[in-house]
Amino acid sequence: MCFTTGGKLGEPVENRVRVASNLKPELTSLNAGSLNFALFHIKNQIKEFKYDWEEAYLDLTEDFIFPNTFKTMRQYLEIIYTNEAKPEFEIYDMGMINNLAFMLQKGIAKQPVYLQFVMGILGGIPATLEHLIYLVETARKQIGDFQFSVCAAGRAQIPMCTGSLLMGGHARVGLEDSLYLEKGVLAKSSAEQVAKIIRIGREIGIEPATPDEARKILRLKGIGAVNF
Repeated sequence: MCFTTGGKLGEPVENRVRVASNLKPELTSLNAGSLNFALFHIKNQIKEFKYDWEEAYLDLTEDFIFPNTFKTMRQYLEIIYTNEAKPEFEIYDMGMINNLAFMLQKGIAKQPVYLQFVMGILGGIPATLEHLIYLVETARKQIGDFQFSVCAAGRAQIPMCTGSLLMGGHARVGLEDSLYLEKGVLAKSSAEQVAKIIRIGREIGIEPATPDEARKILRLKGIGAVNF
């Protein structure tokens, strides 16, 4: 299980990292830079809102910066490493690879690293294969040894995750990133999307890792060392 330190949009930064010390997870996210995390542009696609807060929530993202400063990242990493968790560095754009390379050079972050390329968010890098190749090649030049995974917003989810598998990476799918299983078909659950990417992986000769295999690949401390 990977716990988020991103929290909800607008969550105070001091609250977001508490999960690392409270639950001492094996894996926790670490956003590698600030960005304009925008969702307001999808409002016109929604014919009727189900809850009173939804429209206002989307509107606020037009003037919202998702803050992840160098100071915040340093403080988060200190807490994450103290609790023997593995940071999953969320990379929303090219500059965040530079941020991580700097933190590695200064000894703030530790090798080997695990990267999650987050694509297709307005304010971040577009979800195209060309951009994914550029992200991976840039990370190889600047970081060296790393494992990587890909997630992408909306209809780009399955194509980008398939591209990741073809490039030797891993894949993240689920309802957080896309509500659909395929064009015009709503997914019944995240599990349905997981089953689809497993089928695609097997078609190209890739078997899903078991939990123990995943822990070995990512060099995690083991489920016996968590606090939940």
